Amino acid sequence: MSAPSSAAARFDAARVREVAGGVPDPEIPVLTIADLGILRGVHVRPDGHVRVEITPTYSGCPAMEAIRADVLERLREHGWDDAEVALVLAPAWTTHWITPVGRRKLREYGVAPPGPAARADTGPVLVPLTRPVRCPRCDSPRTRELSRFGSTACKSLWACADCLEPFDHFKAL
Repeated sequence: MSAPSSAAARFDAARVREVAGGVPDPEIPVLTIADLGILRGVHVRPDGHVRVEITPTYSGCPAMEAIRADVLERLREHGWDDAEVALVLAPAWTTHWITPVGRRKLREYGVAPPGPAARADTGPVLVPLTRPVRCPRCDSPRTRELSRFGSTACKSLWACADCLEPFDHFKAL
């Protein structure tokens, strides 16, 4: 790709967000980092320097270095050579940040999206509520957890009693 065609395009933070946000997650490639909600901020200085901020889904996520490199590569392809990608740890990422499109993409990919998680800002939880994890293939609620640890640390392994298929479930945080 060529460099941004005009000075206005070069300083367009919305365009930088669009380009950076389109980077796929290396562990779940049907999701972009925007879908996943880990793209936290985009800042473009008057001199053209770009700063993209990302937040890991959990501390120590091994995909963050790959995501950083992919964002920088994508920005360079679009003419933003003076760019940095910063890791922002606070506030911590939560599954509430996954977009509705991202949740749909997870389900279509065969990964059960996370259910609602308890939020600190909603007051005390008096009785913990549990909802069945629905099978992303047949939508059955008759599922069971096989292992708290799935293909990545942010997923657990489940099985469906109706279609008999195993599937990952994105853990609610």
